[in-house]
Amino acid sequence: MARTTRKKSNKVAKKKKNVVAVDLFCGVGGLSHGFVLEGLKVAAGIDLDPACEFAYESNNNGKFIKQDISKVTGKDLKKLFKGADIKVLAGCAPCQPFSTYSNRYNQERDNKWNLLSQFSRLVREANPQIVTMENVPALEKHPVFMTFVRSLRRQHYEVWHDVIDCSQYGVPQTRKRLVLLASKLDKLALIPPTSKKAVSVKRAIGKLPSIKAGQTHKKDKMHTAAGLDAINLERIKVSKPGKTWRVWPKGMIAKCHRQKSGKTFSGVYGRMTWGDPAPTMTTQCYGYGSGRFGHPRQHRAISLREAAILQSFPRRYKFLKRGETASITTLGRLIGNAVPVKLGRAIAKSIQLHIKAHA
Repeated sequence: MARTTRKKSNKVAKKKKNVVAVDLFCGVGGLSHGFVLEGLKVAAGIDLDPACEFAYESNNNGKFIKQDISKVTGKDLKKLFKGADIKVLAGCAPCQPFSTYSNRYNQERDNKWNLLSQFSRLVREANPQIVTMENVPALEKHPVFMTFVRSLRRQHYEVWHDVIDCSQYGVPQTRKRLVLLASKLDKLALIPPTSKKAVSVKRAIGKLPSIKAGQTHKKDKMHTAAGLDAINLERIKVSKPGKTWRVWPKGMIAKCHRQKSGKTFSGVYGRMTWGDPAPTMTTQCYGYGSGRFGHPRQHRAISLREAAILQSFPRRYKFLKRGETASITTLGRLIGNAVPVKLGRAIAKSIQLHIKAHA
């Protein structure tokens, strides 16, 4: 009888762990939404920008907390983690201070450089079992990142980080990002690529209805494109997908590009190509003159909705309140800064598989 009882008890399934995440620098919720779609609970997103609140709370099951990260404490986070068996702290600090462009400035004077140090402080104070972050590849070479990694290791985290190609995880753009995963349970790394072939621009946005420059589609206010002045309208009409402004008639080429110092800046005023993934979405992804953001066929830059889809947000992701008009500059910034949703899903899957194996 005792032997039978022992066999029955061995068959009892392991109790499912209650996993709770908190998303620092959450923005409009790209990372959080990836977590939610994979069934990983996100208690809250924290960000200083009030423009993120509606999109974050309308699409995710967590609350938005408007707060300067330097004012957040470990005690605050522990309250959000209450009841969790496994705590996950995500911190995707704004990437601008770590970008190549920003390196020309005095780094010590840019307060944003301190954001990663604040994240490190909150890891120490809240003591989550799992930590993750995403940022631009250039950060990997900066002393502030190396200090962050050393701090994690001193706290007995197993740390993995690498620069990955988001197109290998279903994101329809050539976006390279630094991803870090750290765990106190055991070694943790991102899952292998989930897409054998990159998703093309045509597959991602090819079925959206046509609009003109400066126009908003009547059924989707996010499907709105920035206007073009007369000269830029003429320029985009002669632009070829995948080509540069060097193929334009000489009279259309901007004066700055005719000069020796401007001839190397060929990555602007370009059209995307249908058969390839999009270029990296930036905070000015709505601007024809800001990069290769021209629509492959229509004489305009991509719309806000198209930019969001290229960031792998679901088409029905809500960015606007009912009756609200889209601010192209504000929403373009928020979309460009977002963590691609499908990258968030890959990170969430990695964490879930890790917990299942080691917790």
